[in-house]
Amino acid sequence: MRPISLHHFPCSFLYCSELPGAFPVRYIKLSISLFVVIAMTLLAPHRVRAETLVVQGSTTFNSRLMEPYQRVIETMSGVTLKVIPNKSQSGLISLLEGRADLAMISSSLESEIAGLTARFNQDQLSQLSAHLVDSTRVAFALHPSNPVKKASLDIVRKILTGQITSWRTLGGPDAPIRVVYSRSGGVTQTVQTGLLGGGPILAANQLPMGSGAQVIKVVAQEPTALGLSQLKLTAAHALIDLEVEEVIEQQLYLVSLGKPSSRATAVIDTARIIAQRRLATSEK
Repeated sequence: MRPISLHHFPCSFLYCSELPGAFPVRYIKLSISLFVVIAMTLLAPHRVRAETLVVQGSTTFNSRLMEPYQRVIETMSGVTLKVIPNKSQSGLISLLEGRADLAMISSSLESEIAGLTARFNQDQLSQLSAHLVDSTRVAFALHPSNPVKKASLDIVRKILTGQITSWRTLGGPDAPIRVVYSRSGGVTQTVQTGLLGGGPILAANQLPMGSGAQVIKVVAQEPTALGLSQLKLTAAHALIDLEVEEVIEQQLYLVSLGKPSSRATAVIDTARIIAQRRLATSEK
């Protein structure tokens, strides 16, 4: 039997009178076209989502790796990225709520999780998986006019816990030490964990700020300030990096929800390669 097509029926261009129901051909064509358009529209958001990974979180991570190397990471991994720098915890919240594919954090996952327990249950938080990518040195930033250039970590610890309150104790002017830090920044959490045993900053004269950039701005204006900062920001603003006998490193992670997808893994691996190559050719 020969296949039957619409051309075998005595139809006009717009109307097929001998077809059952006498349904206009133009309506058939229009219905098919609308179906295709609707299907493409419905599938489009999913296609974009699959092609682009949303990475959100720490501004420290962003300024060290994503801001200068995003295009390189995209080219090497074959993955397009949408990077949203704000805060480590904001990145984790977006990851847990399905609005991000990877979170950038600039302190340990354990310390970040402590601030999320009121919002998420333990089953949700246990799915977070941290992947170490890079590290950077913490700086104790001073105003350029400050004559103090060096101190022991024990002295810094006593300043942060309120046992030492004047620059005179360190051989500087008879002026109060003002400790400036970011309230929820990764640098602050790293110092609290590595130097204060996880305890709070108890300096008598302290100024908590909203971001690391604000910390730098205050230190640049106040000769008596001691700022907890990133080494990169400290150097970029020509501030003094107080010399201590042992460095404190801030670790940078990408966090996935469970096992990372193949595309997320490609981004993580590429970011690690770039961090290692940069470390091999320059100082942290």
